[in-house]
Amino acid sequence: MRVKVTAKVKAVTPNLSHHTKLLQFLRAYRNWTQYIVDQVWELDHVPSIRELHQRFYRMLRNRGFRAHHCHKIERRAREVVKATKKNKGTKPILRKLTARLDYQDYRLDAKNKILIIAVLNNEWIELKLVWYNYLSRYFKGKWKLKEILVSYREGMIWVYLTFEKEVKPKKSTTIMGIDINFNNITYTIVDKDGKLVSMEVIPFDGLKRALTHRIISEKIQKKYGKKWRFVRGIRESIRKHGRRARNILTDSCHFISRKIVEIAKEYNAMIVLEDLNRLRSKASGSKKFNKKLALWTYRRMQAYIHYKALIEGLMVTYVNPKGTSKASPIGDRLVFINYRWVKLPNGVITTRDIVASWNLALKGLKLARDVGSRGLVETPNTPDGDEAPNPMKGKPVQVSNTLKIT
Repeated sequence: MRVKVTAKVKAVTPNLSHHTKLLQFLRAYRNWTQYIVDQVWELDHVPSIRELHQRFYRMLRNRGFRAHHCHKIERRAREVVKATKKNKGTKPILRKLTARLDYQDYRLDAKNKILIIAVLNNEWIELKLVWYNYLSRYFKGKWKLKEILVSYREGMIWVYLTFEKEVKPKKSTTIMGIDINFNNITYTIVDKDGKLVSMEVIPFDGLKRALTHRIISEKIQKKYGKKWRFVRGIRESIRKHGRRARNILTDSCHFISRKIVEIAKEYNAMIVLEDLNRLRSKASGSKKFNKKLALWTYRRMQAYIHYKALIEGLMVTYVNPKGTSKASPIGDRLVFINYRWVKLPNGVITTRDIVASWNLALKGLKLARDVGSRGLVETPNTPDGDEAPNPMKGKPVQVSNTLKIT
C-alpha cells in the first residue's frame, strides 16, 4: 500500500530579484492554465492529455516554460475543466497563484533548508524554508520526496512537500469503533469474537474554546456594523480571533487523533469510523446547533485519524452509523433514561456515546468477517469546501493510499 503525506512549509526569497521572478512565473503559470481552460471549455468533450499536449506544448515552450512545466499546466487545465463540467458549473476563473513542480524542476537541500526551483526561461531561483523539526523524519526514513506545490497568497510564499512510501498493512486482531462528538471522542475495542476489550471517553474541549473566539469575533462585527470592513484595526482583531479558533481546532484534532492511533496500535486494531456524509443536510436549523456545526471538525478529525493510521499500517473503514446509539450491543432492548444515559439489558447504565462506539465496532467486525480485514482500507470522502484540512504551522495535511489520491 502506497501512502502519501503532504507538509506545508513557509518560505522566503533571499532578495527582491528572486521574489519578482517567482511572481512572474506563478502569474504566467496561472494565466496560461486559464488560457487552455478557455480554449477547451466550449468543446463537446474533455480533451485527453495527448490532445492537449499536441495543441499547446510548443506554444508553452515558446513562452519560456520547461518541458515538465508544460505537462503540469496541461494536466491542471484538464482537471479543472473536467471537474467543473462534471459538477455542471460555469466556466472557471483561476485566481490563485500556485504551480506544481516535478522533481526535475526543483532541488532541495534539506541540510541547509534551501529549495531551488526552475522558473521561466530556464532560470533558477532560491527559496529559504522555515523548517520544522518533524520534517526531518521524512528525510531519514523510507519516505521519498515527490511533487511539490509552490503557492503565493497574502504576501507569503508557501511550499507543499509531498512524501511517499510503501506501507505493509498489518493484520488486525481487534476492532476499534470510534464515535466523534461535539465534546468528546469515544472508542470501544472488541476482539474477533465480539467480546469487549477496552473502552474510553476522551474529552474534547477544542470546539468550546474555538466557539468562544468565534462569538467574540461576531460581537466585534455587531458592535461596529458595516464600519469594521473599512477599519484596519478592527479587521485585524476579527482575523486574530478567527486564526485562534482555527488553530485551536487544528491542534486539538492532531492531539486527539494521535492518541487514538497510539491506542489502536497498542491493540493492533482495525479502526471503524462513522460515514457522516449527510450530516449537514440533516442539520436541525437551530442557530446554536448550526454555529457549533460550522466549527465542528469531524471531517478533519476523521482525516487525521485516517492518515495517521495508514502510516502505521493500520486498517481503516467507514460504516453507516444509523441506529448505532439506539440499539443494544448485547441484544434485547435499551432503556432510555434521558437523551444521554441509557440502561443496558444487563442493568448497566452507560452513555449513548459508549453504545454508539460499541455498535460501530460490531459493525466493523461483521464487515471484516464478510470481506476480510485486508480488503477494508477505504479512503475518506473528500471534505466539502472549506472543510478540507487546513493545518497550522506546516503539519502534514493530506494522506492517501493508492486507491485514491486527494
